[in-house]
Amino acid sequence: MKKVIIAEDLKTIIDKEKSFFNRSDMRIFTAATNERVLALHKAEKANLIIAKIDAPDMSGEKLCSLVREDEELRSVSLIVVSPETEAAHERCLQCRANAFVASPIINGAILLEEAHQLLHVAPRTAGRIPISVKLNGTSKKTVLIGSSEDISTSGMLFEAAAGFFEGDTIKCSFALPGSTPINVQAEIVRVVTKESQYDTNLYGIKFLDLDAAALSAIEAFVKRES
Repeated sequence: MKKVIIAEDLKTIIDKEKSFFNRSDMRIFTAATNERVLALHKAEKANLIIAKIDAPDMSGEKLCSLVREDEELRSVSLIVVSPETEAAHERCLQCRANAFVASPIINGAILLEEAHQLLHVAPRTAGRIPISVKLNGTSKKTVLIGSSEDISTSGMLFEAAAGFFEGDTIKCSFALPGSTPINVQAEIVRVVTKESQYDTNLYGIKFLDLDAAALSAIEAFVKRES
């Protein structure tokens, strides 16, 4: 039995889709507030939480922090729904969530894709670095959120529900534990396309203009992780 806790006003998006959420081996809990999300997770030990970064009672950052810092609660996958603004993306980088979905116009297919991917793999609570990715040199203005689980001083692999191509130049922003946010230009050098509608694409990128401070931060992070 898979347990999912989802913000109450987001469930209507799920209900519009004929999806795996309707299967008998899925148990769905709804929560009107992030405090209620936390209380439900303490009681039920969910496999997946879908929460909003903006809530009147508790921010998404605080919810994620309380979950990730508790040994009994941290083994859960987290999706955070966030406004598609630069300020919101900076907040998302601190959340340690597994995936992010843009609002207010939420793409139900992308939300389901992220949820399916996270429910069918082992929960990952460490080693994944949320990154904000902006495609440069085209008419596309959307800033996309993805996550990386493999980084070095030369580049990284990251997952995102997006359509980039080899040769695309992008701007990446990410924060490593114990360092200030890193902003760097990069080039897409490898694309592994999704095998099913529920998978996310995997991109290999090469850093183009890494400064000394960012280089030192990445070297220190890689050394700690290894």
